[in-house]
Amino acid sequence: MNRLKKYSTINKALALLTLFLALSFTSCEDVVNLDLETGETRLVIDAEIIWKKGTAGNEQTIKISKTAPYYNDTTPKVSGAQVRVENSNGDVFTFTESEAGVYKCNNFVPVIDMDYKLFVEAEGQSFTATEKLTSVTPITKVEQAIVPDFGGEDVIELTFYYTDPADQVNFYLTDYQSEFLIFPEYEITNDEFYNGNEISTRFSDEDMKSGNTVKITHRGVSKNFFNYMKLILEASSSNPFSVPPGNIRGNIINTNNANNYAMGYFRLCEADQVDYLVK
Repeated sequence: MNRLKKYSTINKALALLTLFLALSFTSCEDVVNLDLETGETRLVIDAEIIWKKGTAGNEQTIKISKTAPYYNDTTPKVSGAQVRVENSNGDVFTFTESEAGVYKCNNFVPVIDMDYKLFVEAEGQSFTATEKLTSVTPITKVEQAIVPDFGGEDVIELTFYYTDPADQVNFYLTDYQSEFLIFPEYEITNDEFYNGNEISTRFSDEDMKSGNTVKITHRGVSKNFFNYMKLILEASSSNPFSVPPGNIRGNIINTNNANNYAMGYFRLCEADQVDYLVK
C-alpha cells in the first residue's frame, strides 16, 4: 500500500513563526519583510464532482479563482465564466454562478465508470478536461485507540477499515476534517500489496481530544489523479522555504493556448463519509 500523509499546515506556520522570533531577538525594532518571487497569475479551476454514498449526487459545485501572491489576504474569484460538464451519452449539465467564483449544478447525474468532459470559458480562454467517475467501497468500521506519540505523549488514533475489490486496481484519497484542524489533512492509498483484502488506514493528531467530531471522507480516484495528488502532497510536506520542483500540472487544458494552462484537476469520485465522535 502506497501511503502518504500530508503534514499539517500548522507545521509550516510554526516554522515561519520560529524564523520571525529568531529575527526579533536580533532586532526588536526592525520589521522583516521576506522578498518572495511572484509567479505568473494563472486560473485555478477546483472541479471535484463528488458523489457521496446515500445521496443522489445531483448537487455539485465548481470553483474558479486565480493564483495570488503569498501574503495576499484573499484569493481573487473569477466571475462571468461559462461552465458545463457533458457525459459520454451527450447529456449536458450546466453550472450557474451562485456567488463570485462559485458555480453550481442541481441536476447532475453521476454514473460509475462513465466518462465526463469539463468545458470552461473564462476571461477569453477555453479550458477542457476529461475524466471517469471512479467508485469506492464503503467504510465498514472505525476503531479508536490510545497510542504513544514520537514525543512520548499518548495520542488518540482512529483506524477505519474497508474491503478492497479483488477484480480491479484501486486508488483512494481520504481527507479528515475537524474543529482542531485549520485545513483538512489528506492521505492517499492504493491496493498494490492488499488487492482483494481488508485495508486499514490510521489517523492521529496531538490536538485530537474526546468530544471532537472527525469527518472522514474516503474517495475512489483514478490512477492519474492519485499520481497528481502524490506530487501535491510531497511538495506541501517539504520545507516551507524550499522551492517545489516545478508547477504541478493537472488535466485541465487550455484549447486556445496550451502554455496558458489552468491549475487544478477535474476529477469525479464516489465517496463514503463518516462523522466519528471521539470518545
